Amino acid sequence: MAKGAFQTLPGFRDFKPEDCAARNYLFRNFREVARRYGFVEYETPVVEATELYLKKSGGELGSQLFRFEDQGGRDVTLRPEVTASLARLLIACQRDYPKPLRWFEIGQCFRYEAPQAGRTREFYQFNVDLIGEADSAADAELIAFTIDLMRELGFQQGDFVIRLSDRRYWQNFAVTKGLTEEESGELLAIVDKLERDKEGASEAKLAKLGLTFAEVEAALQNPAELSDDLNAVLANLEARGMRGDVEVDLSIVRGLAYYTGVVFEVFDAQKQKRAVAGGGRYDTLVSALSDGKIDLPAVGFAIGDVVIRNLIEDTPHALATMQDALAAESACDVFLIVADPGQQPAALSLATGLRAAGIAVSYSLGEAKFNKQFKAAEQAGAPLALVIGREFPEVSLKTLATRKETKLKADDSLIPTLLNQLNS
Repeated sequence: MAKGAFQTLPGFRDFKPEDCAARNYLFRNFREVARRYGFVEYETPVVEATELYLKKSGGELGSQLFRFEDQGGRDVTLRPEVTASLARLLIACQRDYPKPLRWFEIGQCFRYEAPQAGRTREFYQFNVDLIGEADSAADAELIAFTIDLMRELGFQQGDFVIRLSDRRYWQNFAVTKGLTEEESGELLAIVDKLERDKEGASEAKLAKLGLTFAEVEAALQNPAELSDDLNAVLANLEARGMRGDVEVDLSIVRGLAYYTGVVFEVFDAQKQKRAVAGGGRYDTLVSALSDGKIDLPAVGFAIGDVVIRNLIEDTPHALATMQDALAAESACDVFLIVADPGQQPAALSLATGLRAAGIAVSYSLGEAKFNKQFKAAEQAGAPLALVIGREFPEVSLKTLATRKETKLKADDSLIPTLLNQLNS
């Protein structure tokens, strides 16, 4: 690397202004749908004790940690997901809140895994959890939340599918095959990767458990019986008019060991990309982390910013929805154009008054030619320009899109007039 040619680390990102705008668009939609479903926001630290993730995460997570020793000699980790942090928080404070809790968090997570399409080593995650309710209605509520979130982001029915399953189906299957608890966990890990692993690789893994690929595939394709909870969730979604957005797919088991029941993942309709969201029921996590002192059923889901933005950009009407929303925003409402340099003090006073009224104002900081100032106004994305010349306090209001011009007085009526124009 050439001297001074610093670059971001692999799997990490810079956010230029347009990237921040797209990220903030996602965050606004996350928060809006959460508000409509009655959820409130909380926040947990980005750094946690490593033991929190090793105790009950399972799967590959333990090998993907950004783990280090801090200056106090503590074994700590940049959080790879939020649910364990939530469980830790609940252990400390759940008595202070009536149940069920409807909580959400938006924050950064970190996983040391190979960067690839839709996968980075740092990402923002929207975590939504409904805690303290064991009834399957809670599972259906979160799946409905997920569907409404996708619609809020501009997706239509047929653009995405929610693949719905129940881990207990495979746990019961494992019992009928005489597998131990540890072997049952291995079976779930194999099923989780059936779509990604080659058939031969899956066959070899299953053989170690005394199973064949054919019998697992048969259990997958022709389930003997769906659980009561899964059927209840489907009936609940049917009543909401959302049954067409989900399909039962027992290959979905989720990679983390703490899931205990109904689980789901959201995919593009062609199932060509990584899951954009996923979650499920985790009734024993709080109990496990509290050594059995607190028993608190819960269900939750998470959606990462990388994959959902990729899917938006690959879905024309979702992309148009985002672009329209971003185009409606501007860092500048009114650009002040100083036609007479002697009126610079008046322009500064006017800018201060407009900003105090909540109007976003920009202007050329140094002396600039008239046409150059107009060009700067357009580059700033300002819908309006105020031209301040020798006639001040009379000013010209220009609508930049149409070049329409109106003469106004810079008096008490100016701010209401500008607000009217901006809101029309």
